[in-house]
Amino acid sequence: MEELKAKGINPGLAVVIVGDDPASRVYVNNKKKACEYCGILSEEYALPGETTEAELLALVEELNTKETIHGILVQLPLPKHINEETIINAIRPEKDVDAFHPTNVGKIMIGNFDFLPCTPAGVMELLDEANIDLCGKHCVVIGRSNIVGKPQAMLLLHKNATVTICHSKTKNLKEVARTADILVVAVGRAKMVDEEYIKDGAVVIDVGMDRDENGKLCGDVDFDSACKKASYITPVPGGVGPMTIATLMKNAVTAAIRQSEK
Repeated sequence: MEELKAKGINPGLAVVIVGDDPASRVYVNNKKKACEYCGILSEEYALPGETTEAELLALVEELNTKETIHGILVQLPLPKHINEETIINAIRPEKDVDAFHPTNVGKIMIGNFDFLPCTPAGVMELLDEANIDLCGKHCVVIGRSNIVGKPQAMLLLHKNATVTICHSKTKNLKEVARTADILVVAVGRAKMVDEEYIKDGAVVIDVGMDRDENGKLCGDVDFDSACKKASYITPVPGGVGPMTIATLMKNAVTAAIRQSEK
């Protein structure tokens, strides 16, 4: 950061939110606080829920050409009348700090990437920080979304793990999950995974962000139950979430560096 600012470059991140989804508002506020903490220029564009796709595309194109903005993040989900794929594809790959653009997804596939999706990259950082060797280990990812499940599997594969991806159509899910040395859960169902899914001594990463029957924030893993089996486990909140935000800040700085080199 200091080297960039010495060159007169201040990394800039534009966050676009459409509508008033409460969870999205929390995420955006957290990103804004992180930018302030890191010294990154933050611009928020809060648009009404009735914003048209054409209007959102026009804003994205404006941000694509804005020199003080190095990263663009359009908060998902978008209102149903706006095609998310169309919006993601409109963001220039070099400013796509979420790494959702097909160009960036392809680079992740072959292992030659500029950015990594924030949540999967945060998970990898947690595993690395805990000195968990992935080489030859069996990793099971429950969830196949483009945002977490698929890229998570690819990043684990790049570290020489053997990876199984499970989803709603997987047969004998509990039995498959119990074969995992590292279990990553990203399904969006509160406390779905309990100790019956977990092998003794397994590492459990909970990517979920849900509400339980009392409205309290929780993950996809029943933490109290899973603790009986897991050697390492991430809490919700306070586990993967902060790592997602930290990776976004890292991506914003990387984007500024890459664009300053051109």
